[in-house]
This record gives sequence, structure tokens and C-alpha cells, in this order.
Amino acid sequence: MYINGNFVESETHEYIDVENPATEEILGRVPNGNEYDVEEAVKAASRAQREWGKRPAIERGKYLLFIADRLEERKEEFAQLLTKEQGKTLPLARGEMDITIEYFRYMAGWARRYEGDVINSDRQNENIILLKKPIGVVAGVVPWNFPMFVLARKVAPALITGCSIIIKPSQQTPLTAVKFSEVIHESELPPGIFQLVTGTGSSVGTPLASHKKVSMISLTGSTPAGSKVMEAAARNVTKVNLELGGKAPAIVSKYADLDLAAEKIIESRIINSGQVCTNAERVYVQEEVADEFIDKIVTKAKEIRYGNPLVKEDIEMGPLVSKNQLDSVSEAVEKAKAAGAKVLAGGQRADTEKGYFFEPTILTNVGQEMDIMQEEIFGPVLPITTYHSFSEAIVMANDSEYGLSSSIFTENYHEVMQGVNELEFGEVFVNRENFEALQGFHAGWRKSGIGGADGKRGLEEFLITTVAYMEYER
Repeated sequence: MYINGNFVESETHEYIDVENPATEEILGRVPNGNEYDVEEAVKAASRAQREWGKRPAIERGKYLLFIADRLEERKEEFAQLLTKEQGKTLPLARGEMDITIEYFRYMAGWARRYEGDVINSDRQNENIILLKKPIGVVAGVVPWNFPMFVLARKVAPALITGCSIIIKPSQQTPLTAVKFSEVIHESELPPGIFQLVTGTGSSVGTPLASHKKVSMISLTGSTPAGSKVMEAAARNVTKVNLELGGKAPAIVSKYADLDLAAEKIIESRIINSGQVCTNAERVYVQEEVADEFIDKIVTKAKEIRYGNPLVKEDIEMGPLVSKNQLDSVSEAVEKAKAAGAKVLAGGQRADTEKGYFFEPTILTNVGQEMDIMQEEIFGPVLPITTYHSFSEAIVMANDSEYGLSSSIFTENYHEVMQGVNELEFGEVFVNRENFEALQGFHAGWRKSGIGGADGKRGLEEFLITTVAYMEYER
């Protein structure tokens, strides 16, 4: 672990094995931290943040630029490790490193740009000034699906705004975070400003979320994990920033370019083996074009190549991250089949000697009320149903506990406008794949989260305000 500027063992002297999901081999192990380790990290973060917050933002930004440059120098090393511990394809791992590097540079650029306000007073001879200040000590819980990009999403805005941050990586993909700590150490960032505590959600995550000196807990993960964090944070009325599950609908109109729709939807479904919260998770296609569209997307699904991403680079898909994830996806498909779903492609675990692979799967004959249409799959499985009118499709799309991402495929201007205005999701993608921009605002409705990330609004999650009322002599 990395606490107060030093690499240290846990007080527990217990460890967690890290597995390669493509080969089932053990890559390494990390300490299984506990409340004592959390306490040491929080103490150091609290002490260091006071002086860090006083530094000019432009000076803090120089550290972000150093981190970005060092990550670029070691990009291939990080990409290889990402692929080994998480299972994503090597091109996707390299792409994740590219956006991670760009994220640090982008946030460094906010040093001279984020600002407060001058507010008109009702009184003569008074100025009202709203100041933006760092929120303080931030705890960041990072998921296993994009362990470097989401780490950057939490670390970069924390550092530029003057916060200190404690990262808890996923116990399934902690090795890249440990390697990132090496880059932090090389940057000579003041001790205590960035820290890494490895362990489980119960041993490290809950103590962080419930600590009275943590000012914000930022978690990217499942909805049940978010609920547990909220419960722990409620003890001290700690601010929460949560990006949780998704069940993104894709609406395909009779006015759509069906080749484009099939291409982008399958791309949005199988990227990272379907383990992305913004993935297209369910499709509503208009009755008049349903057969043609389904034929196209089934053909594409059957063409998807998968395998060990460090052995085969010309593939679109690697394994699922763990046996538990593989079992979860298998159970969801079997349950759908038992309820009457028809398998047009895939539908089962892949026939591989080793690794946690699941075939790209297309399901039809699914009803809106079925679990496969309501619960997040997080695997390469796509259920498809039909609709009659575009308004009906919007109602069906909105019928979900989740509200993170959605997409529309149509060349009809009126449908685009109706969809953008009436879909109840934080993001609507039109005639393209589901992936957000770092200058946007990645935020969900309902059980998909609280607050958001990216852009100006994401930066402001790490800031708190003071309003100064200043009268002067008349």
C-alpha cells in the first residue's frame, strides 16, 4: 500500500490474490488492509491537505502534467498489466491509458479556469463574494472494469482543486493502482496527498466511507455497493458521489440506418466483454424493420472473435473478469431461456480450456417485465424486443430503475428531438456508440447514482463554497 509517501505492508499481514481471468493464473497479491490502515491514511491525508489547499492551483497542475507525461512513457507497461489483471483486449487497454493520460492533462488545464462569483447585494456599500474551496479529504473507490480511467476520474480533479485523496482499488484489479503509486512517488507529490489502501469493501471501503474526517466518498460500482456506502456515509452526513449501475436502452427506429445501428449497438455491447455501465443493455426495434435489423446484428454477433488478449491481438473480446461474473451472466441467460427467451446467437459459456469466457449472445422473444430486460447483465448478452410507435419505445425505455445512458438510432429529426427531451437518462447518444466525453458530465438518474464526473460540473463535485458578505464604511 502507499501511505504518507511510503510503500507499506498492512497491519493485518493478510493478502489478496490477483488472478488473470484469461488463464486463471495468479499474477500477484496485495495487502488486505483494515481499519488501522485506513486510520493511518486518513490522518496523513488530513494533515497534508491543509497546506496543499493553500498552494496556487497552477502549481498543483504541474504535478498532474508530470503524472501524465510519466504515464505516457510507461503506457505499454500499464496496458499489458491492465490486460493481464482485467482481461480487456490490448487495444482497449491502450485506449484506456490514452484517455487516462488525457484526463490528467485536461484537469490540469482547469487550474486557471475554475472560479467563484461576485453576487449583487441588496445593501449599499456591500460586496458579496462566493469563494470555491477544496472539499477536503476525498475517498475514492475504484471499480475493476476501467481501473486506470476511473482512478484518473477521481484523482485528477481532487488534486487540481486542492483536495487530498485516498484510493481503494477493486480487489480484483489492484495491481495497476499499485503501479500508479510508483508514478506518484516519482512525482514527489507531498506525502499524504495521494494514498492507496488495498483490501475488500468491508475491510477498507466501509471504514473509509464512515470516517468522520473524510469529506466526500466517491464510488464507481454496483447499486448495492452504492447503497452500502450511503449508509456508512450517513453516520457523519458525508457527501457521496456515486456512479452506479445502468441498463441502457437502444431505440432503433424504422427511419434508422440499420447497418449503422447494428454496428454501433454490437460495439457498445461487447466492448470490455459487456462490462461497462454505459453499454447498450437492451434494444427496442420498430416492428417494420425488426427482422432485417435482427438478422444484421445476429450476423455481427457471430463474427465476434474472442480469446486470450495477450496471445491474440486481432480479437474484439476477452474474458469476463472472474468466475463469479461468468456464473452471474450464465445464470441470467438461463433464467431468460426458462422464461421463454429465444437464443439466436451464443447463449452459453465459451468452449475454452481456461478462462472465464462467455459467447456473444443475442436473445429475442423477451418481454419488458423479464429480468433480462430489467436487471443489469454486465456481460456480452443483448436482449431485443419490438415496439409499434416511437412514443411507446420511450415509455418502455424509461421503465427502469436505472437512468445512466441511452441511445437512439434514427434519421428522423422529430424523433431525435422527442427522444432527447423525453428519455429519462443522464446521457442520450444519437446514431453512435455509448461512450462519453471527458469534457461532458457523466451522471445518472434514479438508481444509477448521485452527482457525476467529467467537465466543469464534475470538477465542482470536489469544491465547497464560502460566501463572504463585506460591508465597508459609507
